[in-house]
Amino acid sequence: MRSIPYGKQEIDSKDIAAVVDALQSDFLTQGPRILAFEKAFAEYVGARYAVAVSNGTAALHLAALALDVNEQSNVITTPITFAASANCIRYCGGKVTFADIDPKTATLDVASVKALLEASPKGTYTGIIPVDYAGYPVDLEAFRKLADEYGLWIIEDACHAPGGYFTDSKGEKQFCGNGKFAELAIFSFHPVKHIACGEGGIVTTNDPALYDRLLLLRTHGITKDPAKLQENHGGWYYEMQDLGFNYRLTDFQAALGLTQLEKADKGLARRREIARYYTEQFAGTNVDTSVADNGEGHAYHLYVIKVKNRKQLYDKLREHHIYAQVHYIPVHTLPYYQGLGYGKGQYPLAEAFYEECLSLPMYPGLSQEDLDFVIQTVLQYA
Repeated sequence: MRSIPYGKQEIDSKDIAAVVDALQSDFLTQGPRILAFEKAFAEYVGARYAVAVSNGTAALHLAALALDVNEQSNVITTPITFAASANCIRYCGGKVTFADIDPKTATLDVASVKALLEASPKGTYTGIIPVDYAGYPVDLEAFRKLADEYGLWIIEDACHAPGGYFTDSKGEKQFCGNGKFAELAIFSFHPVKHIACGEGGIVTTNDPALYDRLLLLRTHGITKDPAKLQENHGGWYYEMQDLGFNYRLTDFQAALGLTQLEKADKGLARRREIARYYTEQFAGTNVDTSVADNGEGHAYHLYVIKVKNRKQLYDKLREHHIYAQVHYIPVHTLPYYQGLGYGKGQYPLAEAFYEECLSLPMYPGLSQEDLDFVIQTVLQYA
């Protein structure tokens, strides 16, 4: 019996050989493959710097720490995201404020954020975390204009969108994570993402001061760099200069990341091909593909449809071993955030989207036979 997940890693013999080579080398961690992967990934997205870490959540946490999020911080983000996009602010003691989504894209609505800012005294809010939901790149140029007006920083949560881009007001492609409009951007290398390292994440930036701070915080807040030491007792000497974490990536994960990165463009092209086919086959049916049909720069981590009978369709698909998924339960309705004063009814567009959204299988290794089977089954029950 075939089993079709919503996402799946693609591992080939070159990936396996690279990991074996790393395992047989002198370094399993803190070795040369880390820097090689960081440089290659920074070049891929067009950023000056990249800092590899243990997972996407660690990337978000370090980004918040690097920007000095604390108990006085109040940060705006979207309800339609994985909880980590908001949790990173709570880890630092800050307050999270949600704004509603644009129903056309299911991403944070710049107009809703603007209304929130205009309704409060300047200085109320500290930063914005837009999310490139499903791989759709938000218009960071518009968010940057708003952030500059109100003195805010931006962390771009680009976990879904390596290779994605939007076209700016000058007609230029702006790739997700390139650092032109956001102080920091973060990516994930979880197996269902475009680039799989098992686990892993990365932070990109164009700011050398933020880059240095990220490197420090990634490894316990410790430095051995002679140029940065307050004292120097000898070759063994190190200093803990801040309260950091052990958020390092291993060399064998970085080795896998390097080979995965080599085929990233091919995988992205296949994702876009699958998306076009879904859209063509669902045209004129009860399946609403409007959220998935936005812009040539979409990276398609997910292909999200909307249907009125979402629960029934979800159950029927599972009966046929098609493991579609729901992305996401609105963060403000989760029990933890309800305990902070949020609740149902506050962000109606996000909640309405949640009631109908369903992520269909989307990964480069999805065969034409399985793709057709998914489509036929959806159309049978939608």
